[in-house]
Amino acid sequence: MPQITVNIEGMSCSHCVARVTKAIESLPGVLFSDVDLGRATITYADDTRFSREKVVKAIGDAGYKVK
Repeated sequence: MPQITVNIEGMSCSHCVARVTKAIESLPGVLFSDVDLGRATITYADDTRFSREKVVKAIGDAGYKVK
């Protein structure tokens, strides 16, 4: 399965991790995400429904910034 890893600025607690996880896992095509403070690895099904740009936007909408 394809996956990407992104670095995230502004995360400081478990609430941040939960918020980013929820934002990422709501995206179409995402199968699984492993989110830690400052980083997320996302496993997705295929490129037709998933894009890095969608991840960046979802994380931004949750209040954080992808480096």
